[in-house]
Amino acid sequence: MALGFFALALFLFLGLDTDFGYTSSASAASSEGVEITYGSVLKLTHEKTKFRLHSHDVPYGSGSGQQSVTGFPNVDDSNSYWIVRPQPGTSAKQGDIITSGTIIRLQHMRTRKWLHSHLHASPITGNLEVSCFGGENESDTGDYWRLLIEGSGKTWKQDQRIRLHHVDTGGYLHSHDKKYSRIAGGQQEVCGIQEKRADNVWLAAEGVYLPITESK
Repeated sequence: MALGFFALALFLFLGLDTDFGYTSSASAASSEGVEITYGSVLKLTHEKTKFRLHSHDVPYGSGSGQQSVTGFPNVDDSNSYWIVRPQPGTSAKQGDIITSGTIIRLQHMRTRKWLHSHLHASPITGNLEVSCFGGENESDTGDYWRLLIEGSGKTWKQDQRIRLHHVDTGGYLHSHDKKYSRIAGGQQEVCGIQEKRADNVWLAAEGVYLPITESK
């Protein structure tokens, strides 16, 4: 199974547009403790339910009507890959490590839209809606998430417990066992809530991580 993850991730990673400057020096993460750097492609696992953060080109039928974001039960779905990007206007670059407290963006690999939140109500629970928005040249502060590492770690690593705190709304990226019954049947709601709970802890799982850029 590990070899399957490696092959799938490497195929998807090397099949991305070449303007990102990705090279074969990227490696599939298969063990705990791999540093996560800007430009890496990964899946985020919801710690409590083990579903992956997921999106696909299906709009919400309520709220903003933007591209929906869900929790997906299967490990091997390519719509659960996200590219880790820095906040625009900073000196951060591809291959840099990411420390706790840093504002990041997550770009959906397939659709190129950004993980986003705002004050629209989520479809099932009425919490803060989480969607995908924009594109390569369209991003705003609703795409900004502050990385908060749980425990004593200072830099983001694979399998490390984290929270993502939305800058504009103050909501934590959250999921639970409440599932959709129609369009995204069997997938669970992803939303934002403004309290720290056990249900808003995530871990970086399968992925292809760029090596750390050496300082000159």
